[in-house]
Amino acid sequence: MHISTDGKALLPRAHTIPHYALYGDNAPAGWSNMFNFEWIPERSSLYEWEIQPHLHGAFLQVLFMSEGEGHTLLNDSRWTMRAPALVLVPAGHVHGFEFNPRVNGVVVTAAQRPLESMAGVVMPELMQTLRTPMVMNLPEGGRHTEGLMPLFRAIEREWRMPAAGQVAAGLSLLTALMVQVARLNDTLEPSVWPASSRKGQQLEVFRRLVDEHFRERLGVADYAARLGITAGQLTRLTRESLGMSSIDVINDRVLHEAQRDLIYTVSSIKQIAASLGFEDEAYFGRFFRKHTGLSPQAYRMQALARLGSG
Repeated sequence: MHISTDGKALLPRAHTIPHYALYGDNAPAGWSNMFNFEWIPERSSLYEWEIQPHLHGAFLQVLFMSEGEGHTLLNDSRWTMRAPALVLVPAGHVHGFEFNPRVNGVVVTAAQRPLESMAGVVMPELMQTLRTPMVMNLPEGGRHTEGLMPLFRAIEREWRMPAAGQVAAGLSLLTALMVQVARLNDTLEPSVWPASSRKGQQLEVFRRLVDEHFRERLGVADYAARLGITAGQLTRLTRESLGMSSIDVINDRVLHEAQRDLIYTVSSIKQIAASLGFEDEAYFGRFFRKHTGLSPQAYRMQALARLGSG
């Protein structure tokens, strides 16, 4: 066991950080399953109420604990949850849980990219919420807290009873849920959040820099210089915190945008390549195939067919 800064035992650390879509399952491609719903005891009881540290490469997760208590590990911070409590884990953030067996509540897992695309159209300011990890012990009886469970129930109905338009209905309900989360976050005092460690702060600055400059095709050394550290230090930071190299973090952000543009815009492959800083379409095609196993055109056709049948 490892000890946190507040003297409490953390969840055991593995040699590598597992990547899952759902805990214990191998991760499929980010678009193959749009969202999933389950009650907390369904999965956590199978693992003796302890979910070891892991991350979801393409999926965002929202956990709402309606009964009981537990502990959350999120990146480099750990704290106690008491119902009602809510946890938001964007894709790529390490997290784990320890629950009391009397716990109850829900977990929704959703593909991050479609949600961000929806937010970009209907409420751009929601993007910050979608990309910010948070843990909230909520006030009982507040109007925003009470508004959560009806949304979760609606998402459960949509998940358990597939029908025409499930993707559209699911994305709409998930967006409404994230709006509610943003409202809750706005009502809380800043002091409820634990202070990040120096490494945690560096990691968040790196993420922000990548988000701002990924179209410029900057290298690891460029980002490290802006952080005031060496390229080697930056790579160690991301490997220790995320289980992946810093170049993988950069490439994932580029791939994220490429997949979104291929699905939600009518831009040509050449136009998308140029917008992402690639010198030519062929280089972009090789990059995309290396990371997805498909050409950009094949990926676009498969994703649009899948969404059209949802």
